[in-house]
Amino acid sequence: MDDADRAEDRPVSTAERKREQHGWYFYDFACSVYSTSVLTVFLGPYLTSIAKSAADAEGFVHPLGVPVRAGSLFAYAVSASVIVAVVLMPIVGAAADRSGRKKPLLAAAAYTGAAATAGMFFLDGHRYLLGAALLIVANAALSVSMVLYNAYLPQIAGPEERDHVSSRGWAFGYTSGAGVLVLNLILYSGHDSFGVSESTAVRICLASAGVWWGAFTLVPLRRLRDRKVAVTVSEGKVGAGWRQLVSTLRDMRARPLTLAFLLAYLIYNDGVQTVISQASIYGSEELGLDQNTLIVAVLLVQVLAVAGALGMGRLARTHGAKRTILGSLAVWAVILGVGFFLPARQPVLFFVLAAAIGTVLGGSQALSRSLFSHLVPRGKEAEYFSAYEMSDRGLSWLGPLVFGLAYQLTGSYRDAIISLVVFFAVGFVLLARVPVRAAVAAAGNPVPARI
Repeated sequence: MDDADRAEDRPVSTAERKREQHGWYFYDFACSVYSTSVLTVFLGPYLTSIAKSAADAEGFVHPLGVPVRAGSLFAYAVSASVIVAVVLMPIVGAAADRSGRKKPLLAAAAYTGAAATAGMFFLDGHRYLLGAALLIVANAALSVSMVLYNAYLPQIAGPEERDHVSSRGWAFGYTSGAGVLVLNLILYSGHDSFGVSESTAVRICLASAGVWWGAFTLVPLRRLRDRKVAVTVSEGKVGAGWRQLVSTLRDMRARPLTLAFLLAYLIYNDGVQTVISQASIYGSEELGLDQNTLIVAVLLVQVLAVAGALGMGRLARTHGAKRTILGSLAVWAVILGVGFFLPARQPVLFFVLAAAIGTVLGGSQALSRSLFSHLVPRGKEAEYFSAYEMSDRGLSWLGPLVFGLAYQLTGSYRDAIISLVVFFAVGFVLLARVPVRAAVAAAGNPVPARI
């Protein structure tokens, strides 16, 4: 990519815009396999089993001399990855807006995460520390890459088409997650016929997600284009990223309605992210379900999430994104209440719950992203989306931490799962109080007819 292409800021035709949008969809297609196969299905139970095999008689491992119940290690590692991401995301977002070069930063983050995920092939024996370290790197890299990916949305889609474009991006992601998960299920359930052990089959599934992530990232890197920005001399000095971060925070304080939305999103999305990352642990350890059942359940979530993302996108056209999101939060609270009372070793009931999750998962995430894109001032997309991504992934440490602590103290995952209802209830109340039309106008953007 030459300098002219990198700094291009010219009017584009409809065909060029569509081409760029399709390239943008493919990053969801690339990285969602990590979220599905690694984070949601395989790594939690597998890393927990490795930690348990290395635990002492009381069931504790001792990373850096700190006693940690083996069953809590995965949740703590997720929280640690989020803390790393919190440090990196605002700096990367500010640097992207300052330089206008999102693509090289996106490539660096994506391939760091893909490499760490591919390295999970080497998790065996008692290497729980290696597993935790690779999880932290991959999760943090994914969060950083999503800052840059999301920041393209207001640049490639007009106000009236963002709900549709954002929903299609999520649909692409869930489609790839479902497709790869089918292959994972074939390999895992038939590992003997393929001549590999169960452990080796899991490690192949983990590593293949990294290969997939890296391979399909080439599509958005070819089709997305960077935009020209005004750069001052001082912005190139060392420390400018930190100064830009402080400036971003001050700028956001001048837009209290945008901050109000972010606070609501931070709360309810913490619940969403915790459900995603801890569902397989809950199913395997508390409900006594085998790995094949969990894979089929997550596959069901993926398939229905595609329909859910597109269906809720259509609902938003008639009822507005805010009302549609509020409806999804009410459904989330009901799902968790049912999940608390779900009897063990009942896969059919677990599938019903998975179907309900899939119906609201994609839509609530896609519409939240598109709604926030209306609240971002022009020219500050990456730095504002770094704050959004901190809410999406970077500040979603409290849920996994509470989940891990609850298990550490009680030894029961049911006590942890019911606490997540609070995140959805509080998020619902905070979002309901945000006047989104006034927030869009305050950001200096045109107000859509329906939002």
